[in-house]
Amino acid sequence: MTLLSLNIGLPKNVAWQGRTVHTGIWKHPVRGKRMVRRLNVDGDGQGDLGGHGGENRALLVYQLGSYQHWRRHLGRQDIEFGAFGENFTVEGLADDQVCIGDRYRIGEAEFEVSQPRVTCFRVGMRLGEPDMAALLVAHHRPGFYLRVLTEGQVEAGDEIVKIADGPGRMTVAEIDGLLYLPDRDPAALRRALRIPALSPGWQGSLRELLDGADRQQDGAAQPADVEASWPGFRRLRVLTTAAESSTITSIYLGSEDSAPLPAARAGQYLTLRLAGAGDPAPVRSYSLSSAPGATDYRISVKRDPKGLVSRYLHDTLRPDAVIEVAAPRGEFVLRGGTNPVILISAGVGVTPMLAMLHQLAGQHAEREVWWLHAARRPEEHAFAAEAHLLLATLPRAREHVFYTAATPVELEATGARAGRLTAETLAGLSLPGDATAYLCGPAAFMADIGAGLNGLRITDVHTERFGALDAINPGVIAQASVAPHPPSGRPGAGPLVTFARSGLSVPFDGPTTRNVLELAEACDVPTRWSCRTGVCHTCTTPLLSGRVSYEPIPLEPPADGSVLICCARPDSELVVDL
Repeated sequence: MTLLSLNIGLPKNVAWQGRTVHTGIWKHPVRGKRMVRRLNVDGDGQGDLGGHGGENRALLVYQLGSYQHWRRHLGRQDIEFGAFGENFTVEGLADDQVCIGDRYRIGEAEFEVSQPRVTCFRVGMRLGEPDMAALLVAHHRPGFYLRVLTEGQVEAGDEIVKIADGPGRMTVAEIDGLLYLPDRDPAALRRALRIPALSPGWQGSLRELLDGADRQQDGAAQPADVEASWPGFRRLRVLTTAAESSTITSIYLGSEDSAPLPAARAGQYLTLRLAGAGDPAPVRSYSLSSAPGATDYRISVKRDPKGLVSRYLHDTLRPDAVIEVAAPRGEFVLRGGTNPVILISAGVGVTPMLAMLHQLAGQHAEREVWWLHAARRPEEHAFAAEAHLLLATLPRAREHVFYTAATPVELEATGARAGRLTAETLAGLSLPGDATAYLCGPAAFMADIGAGLNGLRITDVHTERFGALDAINPGVIAQASVAPHPPSGRPGAGPLVTFARSGLSVPFDGPTTRNVLELAEACDVPTRWSCRTGVCHTCTTPLLSGRVSYEPIPLEPPADGSVLICCARPDSELVVDL
């Protein structure tokens, strides 16, 4: 076994599909000795330290045998050493033979195999082969990372000497398949988790997969895997409406035939498609404020003078109207347990918290329950009486309400505190450190309160947002934020695609757009992705309605009710939760 080529390269900005990517994947061979240090080789660097680099991913290894394979498979003889972003091009050390935890000496340095390559789009960008990330996994040729045990000098031509076998004897290809391929064996997941050399990131991912497999075997559903009660949209009747405050109105929904609706979970939301509010019909999501298990649903909507849908719901919608509604869904749900619960909200963010409070009261929970809510003044405080009555049934409940614009008389009458609910005020409440916190409200409020909880070492925090989620675009240099908009040029002639969180509906342009992800990017809809080939599942998105086909076909299909937007093309009108 021999080190054939030592490759280095510093990160640089590369133009790609109208954006700029900061990446260190462009490596080139160097001659002579180079010092290998704890984090990389002298003269080398990584661009995206979230996915590459660090002690557990100090150097990337790729093999001559894999180069020969890809030259044949791709029909290309122009692929030179370093093209896969590796630091060490080696003869030997095949992915289906090298095991996690194996140790090697090369030159003066000693190394330990820590994990397979992280699958991402940049290897495809470097080679001009967009499907390369999926091919690396499908062909069981990912390459692997080393951690540096002993620093020292190395150079091309050095012999590679194995000095220890890794415990568990699981190969790089096996570990890679456990994360990225279907039909995982729980016993193999357990074996992998007993390998101390496996990097913490991969251990965390495999542990989540094992926990999911164990819960499925026990018949206990995971919050993220709760199936929708019905596919797509169904017609529900408006039973009645009720003003909850000067700005918030509740809408009660039931089935057309008066049959009980499927039970929802505390914290879930409904997505409404409202044909009467515009053309195309706008789509919006609202948390359920009703008790979980109620036979009818209640949503509560704040009036927005500039909001097309909220004005329609407040001013036009009447009892007996029929609207289209997608089934309850969402991962922001109340978890079980006996530890304290903190429910924190501002304004209309109270709605999912109220559903959680209903569940706790219905269970006669012995848990310590903290209810923290902020509003402007009493007349804008929705559900004040309802929440107070529910809290009174809980033996260990504590209630703290904050009004930012109330009069002294109003404060005295309600027992509320004057001022904002902030990170600073949290510090004075003696919140329990072992609590699970749930947080919903305006983005700035959640950011401040989230930081305050972190400062109090309360780390089990769950948040709900109905606007666009934070983008995950690894290595892409951030650009100025632009509101979602129709793509430039002539409208497409394909199926209508609705991005529910962004409030945008646009036709798919099949000839120029390969998938839903590319359409979202053309509209500046925030997106989440990494591999762009259906491998990593970072782009998994709730599919509210419609049908898709995949190109390329993902190595593992998403769960029912979800879609991998990076390789999905609409076969019908589509509504996705983006």
